[in-house]
Amino acid sequence: MRAYGFSETGGPEKQTFLDVPVPTPGPDELLVRVRVAGVNPGDWRVRDGSYGTTGPAVLGREVAGTVTALGPGVSGFAVGDEVFGGCPGMVGGWAEQALVTASFAAHRPAGVAPEAAAALPVAAGTAHDMLEQIGLGPGATLLVNGAGGGVGVPAVQLARARGLAVIGVASPAKHELVAGFGAVPVAYGPGVLDRVRDAAPAGVDGVFDLAGGDALRTVAQLVGDRSKLFSVADRAVIAEVGGRVVERDRSTAVLDELARLVAAGELDPHVTEVRPLDEAGEALALVESGHATGKVVLRIAAD
Repeated sequence: MRAYGFSETGGPEKQTFLDVPVPTPGPDELLVRVRVAGVNPGDWRVRDGSYGTTGPAVLGREVAGTVTALGPGVSGFAVGDEVFGGCPGMVGGWAEQALVTASFAAHRPAGVAPEAAAALPVAAGTAHDMLEQIGLGPGATLLVNGAGGGVGVPAVQLARARGLAVIGVASPAKHELVAGFGAVPVAYGPGVLDRVRDAAPAGVDGVFDLAGGDALRTVAQLVGDRSKLFSVADRAVIAEVGGRVVERDRSTAVLDELARLVAAGELDPHVTEVRPLDEAGEALALVESGHATGKVVLRIAAD
């Protein structure tokens, strides 16, 4: 079957279309005919070797599609079910058929489009898990560093739904978007600490970083309790500044909750780019550049 991935670890020049066999589902796995697959920063980090994966390998960490086979002992799903979920080993979704972890899969409600469902396991799921772990109550102030991207947009919405005030650091081009979801937008770059302090004179109670590097080092200064400082962008720097990484809850229960919020109109994954598989390289380049607004997905098969 046709797929897109990389031949060996390295830069974008290692990306390529692949001809791979249809996988066989094992225990706790579904085989899914992929309709839509999400594109995430983690995809280029898989390709460049940051996660220890070597090529050749198929990229893609989250999908929505139709079950075509069940692994041994899998229950709760049937061939023909419309589902969404995460791929085992964080790879394999950018293909005509993909394995999905059954315990990290859920039935897609009729009111949730495949494009929206495919955006939930990684991006919205990460935002959900962070909020569970940061432990901020209603009235607290959360800073989201990188509020206009695929994880930042649901983080703002889910935080506001919990009664948090949100400061969203983003490029000026994304300020209208960030404000539309209920955050106070602040421009990144030199002077960001002063701008945040102007927006939140009483200070911030927690920070969720999606940028890493020096941008993370800077915003880390805003929170004294480093147990309230999280990043999913830079494990080395978050350890350096004494913060925490998000521990993922890859469960059906989380996916069911996120899909319920989407169906109720309370969460918008904000899918802004839907590209065909033929444009997988361009889609990943957009995400890798850091300039994507909202969520980028690939349409693998027509409905």
